[in-house]
Amino acid sequence: MKVSDIMTSPVHVMGPDEPVSHARNLMLRHKISTIVVVENDKMVGIVTKSDLGRRLAQAEPMWRRRPIDKVPVKMIMTEEPVTIYPEASVSQATALMVDNDINNIPVVNKDSLLGIITRVDVVRCMSELPTDKKVGEIMTNDPVFVHRHHTVNHVVDEMESNNVSKLIVTDDSGEAVGIITTRELALHVLANNQGELPSKNIKMARKPQAGGEKVYRYVKAVPLVAEDMMAEIASILDINDPITEAAKVMIDKNVTGIPIAENDEIVGIVSRTDVMKAA
Repeated sequence: MKVSDIMTSPVHVMGPDEPVSHARNLMLRHKISTIVVVENDKMVGIVTKSDLGRRLAQAEPMWRRRPIDKVPVKMIMTEEPVTIYPEASVSQATALMVDNDINNIPVVNKDSLLGIITRVDVVRCMSELPTDKKVGEIMTNDPVFVHRHHTVNHVVDEMESNNVSKLIVTDDSGEAVGIITTRELALHVLANNQGELPSKNIKMARKPQAGGEKVYRYVKAVPLVAEDMMAEIASILDINDPITEAAKVMIDKNVTGIPIAENDEIVGIVSRTDVMKAA
């Protein structure tokens, strides 16, 4: 199968001096993960949801506390991205993505941008291929957990210190209730127009006197916590489920990671990269 058979076309583009907020809005509006950056009809870079989220895992990146409508996309885009030609095989595209740790490859013919091939395209293709491999053979062991009330900063620190892009969120009983990936960070953890990190308002209660009834007195702004940004866990697979089942869940539920359980205990997580490497 060729790249041209599964690539996405046309591609959404924007200029290098347009703001990060525009890239984010395009991603949300069109449910896409990549924008190609074009200047004078020439591709100069790409920006992805992962680019947005990955910057948050850096120690105080200079743009993190700036309004996202003031930060040009050229500050976070990937310049001179890896490209591929339309006649290349899907396996060649997969190898390029895995070897270069990228999620998307623009498809070009000479200087013309024809489309883009993504990990979603590859995983969709793999979901239709028979295999005897089980998810337990390819999963990442010992996933990182955070509590649903952990702050955004704690989530980012955990990702950075453990060098992971996916965390599982638990409740007070230790049960998995959600998952956070760099995609969720990209869509939630961006400074507002005043350059402040996002927060939420909560009502604070005080008792007017000992034993008295609680009365709401004021509203307080507090940092976002894990449960504010986590995605619902689409499915928890067993270690003996086939890899094709993981691929199908990823496509059907639009998720990038799936918790894997053994004897009803989560022991690993499978990502799109894991599935692709199994090809």
